Amino acid sequence: MKLAVVGATGLVGSEILKVLQERNFKYDELYLVASERSAGKKVDYNGKTYTVIGMEEAVAKKPHIAIFSAGGGTSLEWAPRFAEAGTIVVDNSSAWRMNPKNKLVVPEINGDTLRIDDRVIANPNCSTIQMVIALAPLHAKYKAKRIVVSTYQSVTGTGKAAVDQLMAERAGQTVTDGPYPYQIDLNVLPQIDVFMDNGYTKEEMKMVNETMKIFGDDSIKVTATAVRIPVMGGHSESVNVEFESEYDMEEVRRLLSNAPGVVLVDDPANKKYPMPKDAHGKDEVLVGRLRRDETQPKTLNMWIVADNLRKGAATNAVQIAEYLKENNLIY
Repeated sequence: MKLAVVGATGLVGSEILKVLQERNFKYDELYLVASERSAGKKVDYNGKTYTVIGMEEAVAKKPHIAIFSAGGGTSLEWAPRFAEAGTIVVDNSSAWRMNPKNKLVVPEINGDTLRIDDRVIANPNCSTIQMVIALAPLHAKYKAKRIVVSTYQSVTGTGKAAVDQLMAERAGQTVTDGPYPYQIDLNVLPQIDVFMDNGYTKEEMKMVNETMKIFGDDSIKVTATAVRIPVMGGHSESVNVEFESEYDMEEVRRLLSNAPGVVLVDDPANKKYPMPKDAHGKDEVLVGRLRRDETQPKTLNMWIVADNLRKGAATNAVQIAEYLKENNLIY
């Protein structure tokens, strides 16, 4: 079993390595891969020192699985090269998500759609993953008709430079070359990614399109507002979902309590509800603030929180790799 982690020196790549170790993912050979400028660097990992290698060398080693977290441009260029060498690519970027030829996978929901000839598998957007994980058991029972979601997303979703900008501003420094066009500390930015012709950002449209693809249902109406907030630890989402069938609140609680990857944290009497600091470092999606929308029938309000670097990226990718191994989908 030869495994490559592409983008191993980045924020998500480092988290992938951590998750592989925590979940005791078995491999015989591990290749840490990055851009040519990072090739040759030494990385201490799991009791061993690895030398980071470049892309050409990694392709030549023909790993069985390569988990990519190196950006869309890198993925578009190199994922096909790895696939041609016989590697299965699990890609964290947006490059392949909406390509009809590539599966967009959350293992708990649609892992069973994977086949042995799937060579490039897309990992969904972080904010989409946590939402669909929470909605999946309810959608299966009541069928989601319309979803209105507002996100409150951690700076870690932008990367290390964003974390550096936040912490520098918090220390009283003025940052002029950070990834955000405005101050992020003590502020809120109602823009994640670039604006599109329809006035929505690319991040918002990812949630719209990816939700329909993961559920395999183009009839679900989704509208989103994505917002960056000055926190680290996880993304939060306010979700208002209208179902086709009437729901029972106790059954909703039971379904969520029994759903894989979901933890129900919903005790308003004791001020217990999901928060990013409680999701940090965890793989589970936390759900709370359950309440009936009193303005229209069959509609539920939810609050959903998850660590965007874990289940929103690294953990989901590793789980896809685990699914491939467990179901003999590697050759």
